[in-house]
Amino acid sequence: MSPTTIRLGLRELATGFSSERIRRQGAGRKKLTHSDPELVQDLEDLVSPATRGDPMSPLRWTCKSKEQIARALTERGHAVSASTVGRMLHGMGYSLQSVRKSREGASHPDRNAQFECIAAMVKRFQASSQPVISVDTKKKELIGDFKNGGREWHPKGKPERVQVHDFPDDAIGKAIPYGVYDLTRDEASVNVGLDHDTPAFAVASIRQWWRSMGRIAYPRAVDLLITADAGGSNGYRTRAWKVELQSFANDTRLRVHVCHFPPGTSKWNKIEHRLFCHITKNWRGRPLINYETIVNLIGSTRTDTGLRVKARLDRRRYPLGSAVSPRDMKELALTQSVFHGDWNYTIAPC
Repeated sequence: MSPTTIRLGLRELATGFSSERIRRQGAGRKKLTHSDPELVQDLEDLVSPATRGDPMSPLRWTCKSKEQIARALTERGHAVSASTVGRMLHGMGYSLQSVRKSREGASHPDRNAQFECIAAMVKRFQASSQPVISVDTKKKELIGDFKNGGREWHPKGKPERVQVHDFPDDAIGKAIPYGVYDLTRDEASVNVGLDHDTPAFAVASIRQWWRSMGRIAYPRAVDLLITADAGGSNGYRTRAWKVELQSFANDTRLRVHVCHFPPGTSKWNKIEHRLFCHITKNWRGRPLINYETIVNLIGSTRTDTGLRVKARLDRRRYPLGSAVSPRDMKELALTQSVFHGDWNYTIAPC
């Protein structure tokens, strides 16, 4: 604003000014859409989802910044700036959004009924003071001087230096954290393996939880309820998983009840958002340079609600390809439930 305009404004404030409109109705610079009526339609064509995925489109889906959209519009004969593109997009109801994971694939017809079955089982076991655990394998982590997502407080201008690339060949090894979360007591045991995620490793992790935490917390337990995903090392179709559970039941004299979540619903497993998410937050921005670091970071995970975690390193080997014959399956003391016996079953000690 010029000094002359400021002086005029001060003079008006001192002497008073009329409340009547200074600029007549409709005066002033017109919007570009008035002088360029095709601008809105061309902008809509460029940013619409159908056009962004069209390989013949003049603006590919990777070119999504305001500057690139303005450049594409200019090539079409529209004199428009990036800031104007931004205002127009907001006015048209567009906003910057990231991709959201929400599609779970085809929903099983008995999905809701299985959720209700699991909820009823959990309530019944907790009411009778019997242990209820949620189990799963966390994402495998490369061990080495690699970047880890997230940020951590450091002196300004002194970030921790790590390798540019995280090639598996440059890693010391891989960590396989298998978690066992107690739904009633809000505590967990994490067994960090370094070999393979097999049914033997999964049940060994459950056995470790029972020895270090479970039998102390539930000295009078006769039953154990396990909620697990439908696939992986603890999947409902995995024979070795049931054979290993039979061995566990024989050793502990516990009746082991298993409820699997329907396929495609693993994110509903309690361990995902009551344990694993907090572990990820605890080590964000910290390179997992060795196994001791990852075990210590998992073991130091705490929450305001009282979550307590024990972690240990499992150096044992768990070879792949263990075969289970139909005869071995017949020897199991396995009883299937009336409702979805493949998802809900009990293994008794023998």
